[in-house]
Amino acid sequence: MTSFLHRFSSLALLAAALAPAARAQQPATSAAQPSASPDQARAKAVDDLVAANRILADQGVLDAYGRVSIRVPGDPKHFLLARSVAPELVTPADILEHDLEGNATAPPGAALFGERFIHAAVYAARPDVQAVVHNHAPSLIPFGVTGVPLRPLYHMSAFLGAGVPVFDIRTAGGETDMLVKTLPLGQALAKTLGANNAALMRGHGAVVVAPDMPRAVFRSVYAEQNARLQAQAMQLSSKVTYLDPEEAKKAQATMEATVARPWELWRRKVQGK
Repeated sequence: MTSFLHRFSSLALLAAALAPAARAQQPATSAAQPSASPDQARAKAVDDLVAANRILADQGVLDAYGRVSIRVPGDPKHFLLARSVAPELVTPADILEHDLEGNATAPPGAALFGERFIHAAVYAARPDVQAVVHNHAPSLIPFGVTGVPLRPLYHMSAFLGAGVPVFDIRTAGGETDMLVKTLPLGQALAKTLGANNAALMRGHGAVVVAPDMPRAVFRSVYAEQNARLQAQAMQLSSKVTYLDPEEAKKAQATMEATVARPWELWRRKVQGK
């Protein structure tokens, strides 16, 4: 038995010594896949943008109004946004390229969104942002007019933990029609947003931002749900327990690592619509 173990150990040592050389001679089978071409990356961005519009309409965050944009892949000075059309009706043919001053060329018979300056100003101020959602979700409106802060009530909305500032257009531009229809107003909104993930707009709606489209959609859906839940909780009790900063930080990291799951589900639900 001792002799057998000795021979076995010797063979094992010899195999271990030869393994690196053998691996070096083998052809590479797990080489990194080539990155997408600019055209492929743009096509994916357009596809994601169309899906995001339809998802947020399906989820009740957008209706006939509101919009979603995405930064042009590899081109930080331009973003993609649909022509002025209801989100649920957006198609790839509706997508137009805009610069960071809100300029774009619309085809005959098409109009640009008047509030494209929200998106232009946010992209200019926030290099980290790759997707922007502007919505008028009714559940969010009360938190922009009452002085009651929107706060993360549960783990799904932990991204609100850093705070949700309120933009008052009257302070920025005097008496207006409440719409952000100029670049200076967009810049004022972007300043209010700061480094946060969302901002409310008094008497108007909200803007939500993210480093990619799936997270922009996720945050938009769960900001709206948090607003509904918070209003319900406040009706039940004046002593509502919110996530503290450390809980919010940890929960955000955990939940946003799973964003691919709802993104896939929501995309599948709107396919063919």
